[in-house]
Amino acid sequence: MQFRVVTLNLEQDHKRWKERRPLILEGLQKLKPDVIALNEVSIIEQSARGLQKGLNSLPGTSYNLVQQTKVNGLAAIEGEALLTRFAVMETANLDYQARDMVAQVARVIVDDRPIDIYVTHLYMSRGDDALRLFQVQQLLTWVDSRNDVSDRIVCGDFNATLDTPSAALMATRFQPSQTRPTAFTPLAGADGLISHPYWPRMDRCIDYVWTAGAIKTIDSGVCFNQPAASDPSLWPSDHAGVWADLEF
Repeated sequence: MQFRVVTLNLEQDHKRWKERRPLILEGLQKLKPDVIALNEVSIIEQSARGLQKGLNSLPGTSYNLVQQTKVNGLAAIEGEALLTRFAVMETANLDYQARDMVAQVARVIVDDRPIDIYVTHLYMSRGDDALRLFQVQQLLTWVDSRNDVSDRIVCGDFNATLDTPSAALMATRFQPSQTRPTAFTPLAGADGLISHPYWPRMDRCIDYVWTAGAIKTIDSGVCFNQPAASDPSLWPSDHAGVWADLEF
């Protein structure tokens, strides 16, 4: 069975969210993914629930939502989320106990087979990779503890390219579906200031769909990588997303 996974960092409710939201919803409607992994969902705006409602308003469309807030001071601000057409058997979460960041997992049934789908967001790209490496080590230990399934997908913003120790460690256990640039777009706020002004535009891959087990990548690419037709400064997010067509 072939199925499609999409991952995207939403940039919370920053930089004209209400104008960006229709671009994201339109893109998801065109992509028709079976699984949608979202980073930086806004808890205040309930952005993941809003996208779920928007998608589920379409005939014949039904997505389940699993959401995990970050911890401590960020718990009321942002989180990670997973939307999926597949039946959800169970969920769990991991507190990295570092920078209030978390990972979540949902075990879903695809063609009568259980798959664990993880969603996470690692320490910021300007920060020390040693902290991201620590988070990847924790993540992989957690994955190993859930050893009653072998088919796994990990999605999200790793804030690291494959030449860094954190992403390189991840690549010893998981295969990235693609490595084309995903960050950073020239998204500008209402004040005209672009996101992450200290980085070049779209020169690195830091967002991934990783696979392991019997799951194979049939095709993959970058999505949400075009601005609004009427406004070249309005992009769906400050990151491009990744789509991947997978099968057993």
